[in-house]
Amino acid sequence: MSVGMLGIASLYVTSLQAGRTALTRTQAVNLVNDMADRIRANSRGRGAYALADTRAADAQAPTSTPPCITSLNCAPETLAAIDLNTWLRSFKTALPRNARATVTYAPPVAGDPDKYQIRVNWSESGQDNSYFVRLQLIPVRP
Repeated sequence: MSVGMLGIASLYVTSLQAGRTALTRTQAVNLVNDMADRIRANSRGRGAYALADTRAADAQAPTSTPPCITSLNCAPETLAAIDLNTWLRSFKTALPRNARATVTYAPPVAGDPDKYQIRVNWSESGQDNSYFVRLQLIPVRP
């Protein structure tokens, strides 16, 4: 009987860990797709979306609302900065403290599209996890 109870306890712990891992992965997928949507919506922001490797523990929330938000007349670069700050705030609250985020931008060469890679990495239960999306956008001419 005690061996059976130990087996049930082991299965319970394993299912809790699997559930937590699935939840974290779902949050990472949602965050990466959210940033991809933000980049698509503000395609003129281009290189302003490039984000050096940052940890969730170090992510900074915006200190104030830029005045262009209230007038709905933001420059693409300003809107990109707002998007990154908002996204980093969500990133910090949704993923473990050891999580890292990177957004890379490759400018077009000879008519190629803009290329972005959005990546989130985190460690959980002794296992390294990551999720990324590669995005290509045809440059918008003003």
